[in-house]
Amino acid sequence: MTIEILVPDLPESVADATVATWHKQPGDVVARDEVLVDIETDKVVLEVPAPEAGVLEAILEQDGATVLSKQLIGRLKPGAVAGEPTKDSAANTQTSPEQRYRAGLSDGDNDALTPAVRRLLAEHELNPNEVAGSGVGGRITREDVMAVVERKAQAEPKVPEITTAALSEIEEGYRSQKRVPMTRLRKRVAERMLDAKNTTAMLTTFNEVNMQPIMDIRKLYQEQFEKRHGVRLGFMSFYVKAVVEALKRFPEINASIDGDDIVYHNYFDISMAVSTPRGLVTPVLKNCERLSLAEIEKGIKELAEKGRDGKLTVDELTGGNFTITNGGVFGSLMSTPIINPPQSAILGMHKIQDRPMAVDGKVVILPMMYLALSYDHRLVDGKESVSFLVTVKELLEDPTRLLLDV
Repeated sequence: MTIEILVPDLPESVADATVATWHKQPGDVVARDEVLVDIETDKVVLEVPAPEAGVLEAILEQDGATVLSKQLIGRLKPGAVAGEPTKDSAANTQTSPEQRYRAGLSDGDNDALTPAVRRLLAEHELNPNEVAGSGVGGRITREDVMAVVERKAQAEPKVPEITTAALSEIEEGYRSQKRVPMTRLRKRVAERMLDAKNTTAMLTTFNEVNMQPIMDIRKLYQEQFEKRHGVRLGFMSFYVKAVVEALKRFPEINASIDGDDIVYHNYFDISMAVSTPRGLVTPVLKNCERLSLAEIEKGIKELAEKGRDGKLTVDELTGGNFTITNGGVFGSLMSTPIINPPQSAILGMHKIQDRPMAVDGKVVILPMMYLALSYDHRLVDGKESVSFLVTVKELLEDPTRLLLDV
């Protein structure tokens, strides 16, 4: 009796998926609920766990294969133990000494090869059967391996002198390149970025903000905030609060175009651009108008951790009325972010850098940050976009406004 390993139900609007990585190979022992394979979609990575403990009997779809929902991709033999032959693994039991060695096996008295000896054999591409063991019970020692290596080195012909022409050919060999297929996420990001450039009348406006007031607040209350809420007080919570307040005053920027209609949203779901090993994702922090600074910080931390670990759900990646991207964490001083369709705008935050500024007729060194708002000019006019950015600037420079609603 075998258990079929199937592709899980794919998210709505996702037609197919790709087998990303098999974590087990045929013949490997697996525990119940241990992850067997990762299935990558345009949005998330789905983990397929083992329904029962046993041995993986067969893999029917290898890494990189395109699969559909509920498609058969492998078989599991429940209750099997390590070394027990399965239907698909029995054919692989007859292997040459080289194959057994590459798999970490050997014959007869050499089954007790130490890790150091195995490493030496692999480094010098030696078969255990070529080495006569002088250890207890005929076991192979490091000295046995090195003796064979020295004999082979003495028997090899002297290496001819390398000419200039030959050296040139060798150097050319280092000018290599590697071609790897794009992940589904990377292809999807590329499609959406190109679509945004081609289908929106995108324009970017800039401003700058003095971050000293917020830095003073963080310095004054950081320790108390962390002790009370269990999370550090960062800049992103202030950005989100300022953006939500500005969106309330300029509803066009919280709207989207649907055909010939404009859809105005009376809720504030903010997308956060997060860089992950798989690529850029934009998880959504929902109902931000109801959240406190601490709740925002906790939500952002949770989404960022899930993004890095590939644990984001489809629900956490869908929706969003406005996006905030913080290139400053990577050192970006200024950029023109690309709109995340169907949203009408995106706010880019950048590196906080000390600059000389004129204050009351005097030159003062202040921690300044550039703001960049990219918006869809089909829906948002210049007046609204500039006023929105100025509002964000004023709220960040005087956070008391957030409390007084002025």
